Amino acid sequence: MVTHRQPLFKAHPLWGLAAWLLAVYATSAVGGLAASNSADFYAQLVRPAWAPPAWLFGPVWTLLYLMMGVAAWLVWRVRGFAGARMALGFFIAQLGLNALWTWLFFDWRLGAVASAEIVLLWLVLAATIALFWRFSKPAAALLIPYLAWVSFAAALTFSTWQMNPRLLG
Repeated sequence: MVTHRQPLFKAHPLWGLAAWLLAVYATSAVGGLAASNSADFYAQLVRPAWAPPAWLFGPVWTLLYLMMGVAAWLVWRVRGFAGARMALGFFIAQLGLNALWTWLFFDWRLGAVASAEIVLLWLVLAATIALFWRFSKPAAALLIPYLAWVSFAAALTFSTWQMNPRLLG
């Protein structure tokens, strides 16, 4: 007698949530490696008056990463990876761009490249939101604060690079 069993992630949806959160927080860890010594560097930078204090970034990103993981999970729950391949592919691409920005700015100190790269991140994220909208409006809505933060971060990146041409090549 052959029995058909559902994959673990489909049979127990919370495993899927755990997997998406793991992917998101693993991305955070990869970016965090580049930012591990960023406090001293950030303190050296001339920043615009509207730049937030360094302590604010950790709590904001922690919440945004949580929302990102839940958003991906909601889309995955509706259609699975095969059924939402493009939407989830864009999501994974923006995760990679997210982690790359930290390396470009904090570790490699390439202000111009980081400024261009965050625009690409913004575009891929906006496309991700549009693609998520087709599958789950709540999932798309969960990414809107992230898009707002990336918009702010893009302006901050560009302004900080312009104010620090020697430190950010």
